[in-house]
Amino acid sequence: MTESASLLNRQAIELASKGEYKEAIACFKRALCMEKFNYLLWFNLGVTYRDAGDLIQAKEALEKAYSIEQEDDEVIETLALISFNLGDKEEALEYCAEGLSLNERNAHLWNTLGVIYFNDEKYDKACEAFENAITINPYYYDALFNLRDTYEETGNQIGYYECAKQMKYIKEQNNQNA
Repeated sequence: MTESASLLNRQAIELASKGEYKEAIACFKRALCMEKFNYLLWFNLGVTYRDAGDLIQAKEALEKAYSIEQEDDEVIETLALISFNLGDKEEALEYCAEGLSLNERNAHLWNTLGVIYFNDEKYDKACEAFENAITINPYYYDALFNLRDTYEETGNQIGYYECAKQMKYIKEQNNQNA
């Protein structure tokens, strides 16, 4: 069997799913020797570094993916989260704004934006961002959770209980489908 970037990518994803990050990273690096301008390989490498706890290497790989493909909102969203986790809120906000300018219906980017605002105690902006996320996807549990907490911070009891009710409904549906 001939080794290919595609095969190495699949193998690396499988290894990463088992927590074998070092081996997965080695596969991605071998694949990138074959296809150094394949942004998805760089993206997958960045996600694997992130999952392994190496945010610096994750950001470097994701920036390389971004330099090749600037319109993939998943790359932009992941860069926003990494930047935020590294303490660079301004950069994270810039990535969110850029991603939302490309796809204003990306619920994950709205949620990320809300998290950044929440952590800065800008609760009105956080509410708006989380509300946008759940308007796009009413079953987005993380955004509901975040919105519920934001409502709690702002004293919006009705909003808090409505979010809690929707979260309970989602959990019940997931339990029935399990």
